[in-house]
Amino acid sequence: MNSTRIRRVLLAGVGVAALAVPLAACGSSGGNAEGKVEITFLTGNTGTNVEVAEALIAAFEKENPDISVKLETQPAGTEGDNLIKTKLSTGEMSDVFYYNSGSLFQALNPDQNLVALDDQPWVDDLIDTMKDVVSTDKGIYGAPFGATQAGAVVYNKKIYADLGLQIPTTWDEFAANNEKIKAAGITPVIQTYGDTWTSQLFVLGDFGNVLAQDADWASDYTAGERKYVDEPALQGFENQQEGFDAGWWNEDYASAVYDDGARMVATGEGAHYPILTGIVSTFQQNYPDELDNIGVFALPAKKAEDTKLTVWLPNAVYIPRTTEGDKLEAAKTFVAFINSPGGCEIQTTVMVPSGPFATSACALPDDVPGLLTDMQPYFDEGNTNPALEFLSPIKGPNLENITVEVGSGIRSAKDGAALYDEDVKKQAQQLGLDGW
Repeated sequence: MNSTRIRRVLLAGVGVAALAVPLAACGSSGGNAEGKVEITFLTGNTGTNVEVAEALIAAFEKENPDISVKLETQPAGTEGDNLIKTKLSTGEMSDVFYYNSGSLFQALNPDQNLVALDDQPWVDDLIDTMKDVVSTDKGIYGAPFGATQAGAVVYNKKIYADLGLQIPTTWDEFAANNEKIKAAGITPVIQTYGDTWTSQLFVLGDFGNVLAQDADWASDYTAGERKYVDEPALQGFENQQEGFDAGWWNEDYASAVYDDGARMVATGEGAHYPILTGIVSTFQQNYPDELDNIGVFALPAKKAEDTKLTVWLPNAVYIPRTTEGDKLEAAKTFVAFINSPGGCEIQTTVMVPSGPFATSACALPDDVPGLLTDMQPYFDEGNTNPALEFLSPIKGPNLENITVEVGSGIRSAKDGAALYDEDVKKQAQQLGLDGW
């Protein structure tokens, strides 16, 4: 992947005003009455963020008795984004903070606002796709926090075994499997348009394959030089249209919801469910006895060599430029602990992993579901690419409505892609990007 070009376009195109580093930096001492260096760690207040942060802090302080970490929290979403930018611009940011990787990270103007961490020993352990989404041409600024997840095809292994099917590496092989499954009286592909967001996976989960065919696609797209109506990006829409036309869907696809999709693939009512691998937590909670029968593979491209697993990278932790002196060294030590085997073990204990880690320093536990271990070879063999949202700030708001129409036979793939290109154009113009 042309990482340098991607970063250059993102930095030029995010359309966000530069967040200036304040002239008045924090003091360099940071000590308290007990002689400890005291730092603050900011995370979101949703999900298991607080629970895992508290566990990490407790273990870190036990291992580093000369450092204390005070936990701070804030809301997620747009409110949280605005608070992050305000704190950076006013010099009030915590010593370490948790935030998005990818295009939202680029919008923080990291070269001016964040501490480069290239010299830290854990950097060499990062997978290349993680480095790409926490760095600029001038340095690496973030360390992963949590595991990856993928947009892929979750499938029922028992159906595959019973019908003698092999994991497909091309779209034609996938189509042939679906026809055999259909002939056996089983739903080949589950769709759940009652939750409209799930309809996007044929397009979003195919992006790793797009990038395999055109390494500059994301940067050229951000610059207004690529469209979904053209190949290779059109393929995702065409695949979805083919599925509808071939009668691969469940009869209730228009009203079925995410939980229905999980049930169907877990119990064998359906063979395939294109979805995010975060669904593993639903399987663990609702269908623990079926976990051994559930696996995952990448959405196939036309050619096997272009079939890549499309990965959603984890968020990361960063250090602002306003953290200096003893506090800076303590902050770096804390970040390194998060990405150490001990820190990773705490993360997997408190959080349910949704995929492999983005660093070789962390390994999935031996007892994780097979769905997650099925993903590891893609990482080991370098057959992953990041989802588009990590490489470009552009995503039209109406994609899920358009993919519902394409997947329901209401609109053709070509028309759906053209409509999405118009949706994207409006959003790019709102962001003030060049070339639109």
